[in-house]
Amino acid sequence: MDLIVRNARLAGGGEVRDIAVNGSVIAAVEEHIEERGDSEIDAGGCLVCPPFSDPHVHLDAVLTVGDPRYNDSGTLLEGIAVWGERRPFVTKKGLMENAREAVLWEAANGVQFIRTHADTTDGSLVTVEALLELKEEMKDVADIQVVAFPQDGIYTFPDGERNLRRAVEIGCDCVGAIPHNELTREDGVRSVELAFDLAEKFGRMVDIHCDETGDEQSRFVEVMARCAISMGMGERTAASHTTAMHNYGNDYALKLMGIFQRAKMSFITLPFDNSVLQNRTDGYPRRRGHTRVDELDRAGVNVCIGHDSIMDPWYPMGKGSMLAAANLLLHTAHMSGYSQVFRLFRMITGNSAETLGVSDSYGIAPGKDASFLVLDAEDEFDAIRLQSECLWSVRRGRVVSQSVPATRTVTRESGRRDVDFKWKRMTGKA
Repeated sequence: MDLIVRNARLAGGGEVRDIAVNGSVIAAVEEHIEERGDSEIDAGGCLVCPPFSDPHVHLDAVLTVGDPRYNDSGTLLEGIAVWGERRPFVTKKGLMENAREAVLWEAANGVQFIRTHADTTDGSLVTVEALLELKEEMKDVADIQVVAFPQDGIYTFPDGERNLRRAVEIGCDCVGAIPHNELTREDGVRSVELAFDLAEKFGRMVDIHCDETGDEQSRFVEVMARCAISMGMGERTAASHTTAMHNYGNDYALKLMGIFQRAKMSFITLPFDNSVLQNRTDGYPRRRGHTRVDELDRAGVNVCIGHDSIMDPWYPMGKGSMLAAANLLLHTAHMSGYSQVFRLFRMITGNSAETLGVSDSYGIAPGKDASFLVLDAEDEFDAIRLQSECLWSVRRGRVVSQSVPATRTVTRESGRRDVDFKWKRMTGKA
């Protein structure tokens, strides 16, 4: 075998197994594999899981925080204004340098699947061209999908529809829209319908920034669901943000859950940006700025977690860690119940794979792609608690990232001791 991983603690049950890799495929997962590999990794009982995905990030804006100025109010509207000021000065070279660096950050954190949005507002489509080039350049560390995303809306300026169509024609994988940003509700509905029509015509997926507002009257998600049902495109459809759903009346939200089940569409929640950008006009008390994650999950609707921004005009923090995003959502979505923590882990692994349409080759089983992570944790609970380092990231049989955790030593009068915060191991409960 080309590679054997020893003493791997599998997600979803905690069994310790050996994993054999032949070429780019998992050949065997067994209690013990006698054969030796050309190279071997001793996981030492650490958690081994499929790769993380980031199903929603804006690589055309990453690492631009403070350029041309900082977002002092921290609001969504000022973020859009700052980006508008920067847009005329965007170059393909600068954009790709920043995006390339952000992909490496995510790769070091165990992300191997990325869906990025590319702003189609500028008629030059420089952002689209750059990210399509990046997709090809970085395929050794991550599979990248590009969404044609009309940041300012489709019908708010004359060339919006033409730009969106051109972006799809030159190779974008998904069609986007931002209906709540259109001038009227009627234009918002038109924008959703156009996105679905283009996706159907060109065989693409749909990923729409939908109801990213605290306005309980913003209800374009129902239009998305109707299109997904009538056109049979639910499994290729993702609604991103849907933060207005947090503020909907409970009766209406309950009705929606049944519609979403029927539509078979996916939802992407963005804890970093949603937690700081939404419900800014509430005063006190302040509602939480995310969609109804726990209710959607209980209803059997596919929900996953995206990073959204990494040091840009909308969110000045971040380092590409999906475990950090899951940890934040645990707090803001009231999902600290023991079983819920494991559901959160699923939202950055299997659920995201389903949203991105890569489930067939995804997972740790014979015949699947040899793509997996070794995390510095004993189970999914501890991975989120510790926001664990990715010790090894193996992509189609090749190690693409490796990390050495920090050593922390506490010195007392009685002596020195290293501390790794691993409570289960320390108490002998592993």
